[in-house]
Amino acid sequence: MARVGISKAAVQKARDALLERGEHPSIDAVRIELGNTGSKSTIHRHLRELEEGDASLAAGLGSISKALGDLVTQLAQQLHDEAQARIDKVAQECEARCEALGERLQVAEKEAEALTKALAISQAALAAESEALATSQASLHTEQTRNAQLGQANQDLQARLEDKQAQVASLEDKHQHAREALEHFREAAQTQREQELRRHEGQLQQAQAEARQLQQALAVRQEELTRLHRDSDRLAMQCEQAQAQQASMVEQVQAAEQAKTALVQQHAQSEGARSVLVAQLAEAKAELQAEGERYRALAAQAGEAWQALETARAELKALREAAERGAEPGA
Repeated sequence: MARVGISKAAVQKARDALLERGEHPSIDAVRIELGNTGSKSTIHRHLRELEEGDASLAAGLGSISKALGDLVTQLAQQLHDEAQARIDKVAQECEARCEALGERLQVAEKEAEALTKALAISQAALAAESEALATSQASLHTEQTRNAQLGQANQDLQARLEDKQAQVASLEDKHQHAREALEHFREAAQTQREQELRRHEGQLQQAQAEARQLQQALAVRQEELTRLHRDSDRLAMQCEQAQAQQASMVEQVQAAEQAKTALVQQHAQSEGARSVLVAQLAEAKAELQAEGERYRALAAQAGEAWQALETARAELKALREAAERGAEPGA
């Protein structure tokens, strides 16, 4: 179903109602009076036709009345345009400032969140490194205790080896004495000397075998002691590295704390800047309200000028009618 357009009579009625209230019958004001219906082009065409009709009726007012009407119309439109331009400019500036401040605040909040996460990760890593350091220190203490025990066992084996070596030396002396005795008493106790010699040689071989076994055990203990020394050195180096890593993590945590403090200060500064912008926005709104009051005052003055123009038109019409009535008897 086609939409019915706004008639010229409705536009004229709305314009007359505005003029009676002392308001300027602009296109927007007439459209509001009509209930925000009708296109602006149609309303503008009807207003132009009505103004042309009024102009044809008021042609006798002369160039002064027409110039006054045009001046009032132009002044009212110019004031409206200037006020609207200033209102739009102030609103755009306020919106731009608020958006910039919001973006800066979001960036600061994201940085604070990232630093908080980094701090938590660093603290967790520091706790893990501390636990690893404690484990390494416990292992080092255990290895040191074992090293001390092996060292004591090595000393015991060394003492036993020295004892066996003393026994071997004593047996060798006895063997030498036995040979000497055997030489002195060969003829008298050949059998006894041979048995004594074999017995002493068996004891000597047994003592030498025990000495070799003790030397082999001592070599094994020496190798194990060397390995334990290497393990102890390695654990000491790991402890030193863990302590260095712990110190580095502490420095990173301190740096993160400092960065977080700086970010909190920056956030406080952003909040201060936001307060300043809010105050500026309030001032801009106050200025905008003052401009609106000024515009309404100028519109009222324009309405009064239009009212004076309409009064002059009515007086002119009355004079014309009186002149026509006075001229009729003479006709």
